[in-house]
Amino acid sequence: MKHRSTRNGLSLAIAMALIAPLAQAQETAAAAQGEEATTLSGVTVTARKREETLQEVPVAVTAFTADALDQLNVEDLSDLDAQVPNLTIYAARGSSSTITAYIRGVGQSDPLWGVDPGVGIYMDDVYIARPQGALLDVFDVERVEVLRGPQGTLYGKNTIGGAIKYISRGLSVEPDGQVSVTVGNYNQLDVRAAASGSVGDGALRGRLAVASLNRDGFGENLINDQPVSDKEILAARGQLGAYVNDNLDIQFAFDWMDDQSGVRGAKMLAPNRFAPGFAPLDSRYDIRSGMPNVNDTQMKGASVGVNWRVNDDWAVKYILAKRESDTETNIDFDTLPNKVADVKAFYSDEQVTNELQVNYDAGGRSRGVVGLYFFDGWAGGQVLNNFFNASFGDTQGTVYTDQWALYADWTFDLTEKLKLDVGARYTDERKHAVVLNRCYTDATFSTLAVRCAANNPTPIAANFDKRIGFQNTSPKISLDYQITPDIMVYGLASRGFKSGGYNIRAQATAVPRSAEPFDDESVDSFEIGTKMGFLDQTLFVNLAAFHNKYEDIQLSVFTSYDSNGDGVNDAFFGDFTNAGSGTVEGVEVEYQWLPTKHWLISGNFAWLDAEYDEFMYAGVNIADEQEFTNAPEFSGALNVEWRTPLSNGGDLSARVGYSYQSDVVATTEIVRTGALPITQDGYGLVNAGVIWRLDENWSFSLQGTNLADKEYRTTGYNLNAALGVLTGFYGAPRQYSLAVRYDF
Repeated sequence: MKHRSTRNGLSLAIAMALIAPLAQAQETAAAAQGEEATTLSGVTVTARKREETLQEVPVAVTAFTADALDQLNVEDLSDLDAQVPNLTIYAARGSSSTITAYIRGVGQSDPLWGVDPGVGIYMDDVYIARPQGALLDVFDVERVEVLRGPQGTLYGKNTIGGAIKYISRGLSVEPDGQVSVTVGNYNQLDVRAAASGSVGDGALRGRLAVASLNRDGFGENLINDQPVSDKEILAARGQLGAYVNDNLDIQFAFDWMDDQSGVRGAKMLAPNRFAPGFAPLDSRYDIRSGMPNVNDTQMKGASVGVNWRVNDDWAVKYILAKRESDTETNIDFDTLPNKVADVKAFYSDEQVTNELQVNYDAGGRSRGVVGLYFFDGWAGGQVLNNFFNASFGDTQGTVYTDQWALYADWTFDLTEKLKLDVGARYTDERKHAVVLNRCYTDATFSTLAVRCAANNPTPIAANFDKRIGFQNTSPKISLDYQITPDIMVYGLASRGFKSGGYNIRAQATAVPRSAEPFDDESVDSFEIGTKMGFLDQTLFVNLAAFHNKYEDIQLSVFTSYDSNGDGVNDAFFGDFTNAGSGTVEGVEVEYQWLPTKHWLISGNFAWLDAEYDEFMYAGVNIADEQEFTNAPEFSGALNVEWRTPLSNGGDLSARVGYSYQSDVVATTEIVRTGALPITQDGYGLVNAGVIWRLDENWSFSLQGTNLADKEYRTTGYNLNAALGVLTGFYGAPRQYSLAVRYDF
């Protein structure tokens, strides 16, 4: 029994690769025989830091190769939403590149510093701590992987809901690269280029990739004629690898992104009672904002990795990385020229991570990985609030985070068919919050007010410097049994953890508890699944069923408080609290079927039942009145592809895809009986594409998304109680594009 092929550079498994196996099988067959494949090929994965086939890995994960991403026309991570069971991912409210991600009902929608995400985002094995800039555009990518459920025994911070990993294309000895140009409606013009090569017989290898992504807005600011929901992004990535010998290499990498896309449009869902005369517009993208069209984010990172194969049994990997980002944004909550709720915000962050992995595989009955992880970072900024041009306040400060963690994941072959996998992660995390929230006399934010409100006799809303620590041990255990060479079943129990912290928006005078720390949250996940191959490897079906107990759920809720003691909640308040507990269970199905050598049918179906067991608010359990955010009961996708080889060595493929999700609550709100949260009814989207690979160099692609021009809401703001604001943000309209690519 041999297991010796350890590759330290990868760290997620692939459970279903959608179109990728067909592409791999066809490419292999074409190279060897000039014929099409008639079976689905197995994909090699490295879920547990060692090579395995996807049907052997006892986890629920979806992966997309570069070919699959092209076929599905994935331009950024949000386009994966329907292609992964129980994944909800989109741009966060008014920003184009800030990410909101939920997996199996677990996530976080608040991008403010001091609030950690519930789904970990990784670029080339490096954790991205903040959501600003993390909605990554896809270019020169080798693979994107989405791993569902808690992942603490193998990955860094905040993978309580799951992990999304973006893997850049690797280095090559022989020169290669590509250039592509895409044009489309809304004056889309995207240019991507990449080149790779080596010197010294491959001892020194490098790669550089650049992208310029541009598009006019879906709407317009009717006040200043500025574009709304446009796209203007520049990005670059570089890699340099020094291969000292067959057992030692050193990898350097950097990435940079500058997003100057401007603001995203939001539609008024109801008139604002504080702005009479402004009825909601028909367009879901047009606005009438009086604020500047500035929504800039710059993100950059650099890393160095050392891979050392000590001997045939042991391998060591070390990664040192630094990342940082800066954002300036204007948030017009009311979308009107009136100064009802105008907010200008500045975000900054910086992080340094160190990770040491030791991998063992001697080809015997046990193998695994042990790792040590360190995170040292800070995030902070300032938010300037102008309410009704009469109340002026700011939120400013910094949250410092230090974490170290020790993890291990080990597999034992109990018999030839039965395997046991055990793992654990110990985490020690420290948070230090420095907060100063004050009130001012006017919109210059230069002179402090005498008092914040009638019941707050000082200009200080919150002023504290506090520290808190969290320790956690999260275990994992799984059993998998190979019933036949083509059918494997598994059972898995694991725990996920995310630390607590402090509410940066605290209003400590009016709401004293808001200056106290909120608790860490945890998920105990129980899962059973199977990986199955049928009909001589022409049909793959993977199933997973899970039952999760979600404790101390962290929720960011925009609400209001009584500012003058008259018993009426009349002032805006950004609350952050532990809601209590919930139960989340569901079923996921992924499938691929190759009925003939020309046709591939693939997709997924998911059912999700997420309910609060306890939701304490103002001393009352309102669990029966609340619903989980971003947790549709039903969702799924169906992709049908036809492909045929051409006599000149190229091929032609055509695809039609349909995705659906049932109704969903779009925002986290405290909704009492009789009120309605911001929701989106069930809807379906139709996409299609044709790709003509003329030969090994030239290819042409015609793609269309949301072809029925469906109007669907992704998120919104409900600030009606204090500010009269009720708005929704919408997905992209119908788009179509034509691309030409040259590979060399």
